[in-house]
Amino acid sequence: MKINVLRIEKELARQEMTKKKLAELAGMHRQNVTTIMKRGSCEAITAGKISKALGVDIAEILISPEMEVRHES
Repeated sequence: MKINVLRIEKELARQEMTKKKLAELAGMHRQNVTTIMKRGSCEAITAGKISKALGVDIAEILISPEMEVRHES
C-alpha cells in the first residue's frame, strides 16, 4: 500500500514523536519505520500498526488511487 509520508511526518511533528517512539508504539524496529518512510509503501497490516500508533484513522496515512493519478500527471 502506498502511504502518505508527508502526512505521517506532519503527525509525528504535531505529536512531538520520534520515529523511534513510533516504532516502539507500533511494535516494530526503528529501521523498519525508516525504510517504510523512504520507500513510501508497506503492507496493509503495517499501515494499520502505524496509524494505530499515531492515533489516526488508517485512511489518513494512505494514498488513494485518485491521489496517485494526480501525482503522476
